[in-house]
Amino acid sequence: MSDLLTRIENSTGRITLNRPDALNALTYDMVLGIEAALDAWRDTVDQVIVDATGDRAFCSGGDIADMYASGQRGDLTYGRRFWRDEYRLNAKIFEYPKPIISFLQGFTMGGGVGVGCHGTHRIVGESSQIAMPECAIGLVPDVGGSLMLALNEGHVGEYLGTTGMRMNAADAITAGFADGFVPEAEWEALKAAIVVDGVGGIAYCDAGMGKIPVLRAEIDRHFAGATLADIERSLRSEETEFTAATLKALGRNAPLAMGCCVQIVRRLRSAGNIRQALDQEYRFTHRAVAQGDFIEGIRAAIIDKDRKPVWKYGSIADLPQAEVTRMLMPLGEDALVWED
Repeated sequence: MSDLLTRIENSTGRITLNRPDALNALTYDMVLGIEAALDAWRDTVDQVIVDATGDRAFCSGGDIADMYASGQRGDLTYGRRFWRDEYRLNAKIFEYPKPIISFLQGFTMGGGVGVGCHGTHRIVGESSQIAMPECAIGLVPDVGGSLMLALNEGHVGEYLGTTGMRMNAADAITAGFADGFVPEAEWEALKAAIVVDGVGGIAYCDAGMGKIPVLRAEIDRHFAGATLADIERSLRSEETEFTAATLKALGRNAPLAMGCCVQIVRRLRSAGNIRQALDQEYRFTHRAVAQGDFIEGIRAAIIDKDRKPVWKYGSIADLPQAEVTRMLMPLGEDALVWED
């Protein structure tokens, strides 16, 4: 069975991620297959439905084992090509001329956000858990997710990006990663109705309460600092349940990635163009294997699974701000381009 199912029903394009045993992790071939389908349907369908098989995940992220293996060999081209082509797909979804409706059950993280959270109708349910956890593996929130982080009010974006907090349905809606809640028992009937009648019949329900509104005041107070080090100092200045939990989360993640995450979010605060976000993200990911913590992050999380990464900088206090600037410098002739 193919990892990706594409077909047309009535005048609706259907894309289904089909790797449930791998939590529908996105392979390079799946990236190319989704892009090919969207290109072929641009002038022929009325809307596109994107969903996934299984109940554990819409998409848990990119399948990064091959990136790790190529990086270990000293091959920098595979990862850069994957990210370049994936980011082109993210931009196409964001800019697509027809409605794209996604159904985001279970885990939607990293690369799953890039496929599922840039369309026009992003539907979440009871099991939805959406996150940008890239700093835990030495990357920055990417696939255009940095734009959604930046467009949040206050400093929620910096908090979500550096901690990798998992958002339930309500928080995903609050943070701009989803549009509305529909009980998952109704999803199949809703998909069938969309195929027949289009998107006009989508009716959202009350998603309940999330954590972000409760935490917003503390988030905005502590994450207002100019740099990651300023944020950490603010958190250490108070002893509360929030500051303790947040410092613990930051202590697990790569300081270099978190520092760059803060700066990318700040740079994009007034942006409305996903290509600006993807350009900033690619500056980091292009350099991540050779100059960052990506290989060590994958080793600790996926390969050895010891959960004990040895980061390039041992603590936030050790991170030079100049290194953040260097990782986010323009790439010149290696910059992200948008041609196929």
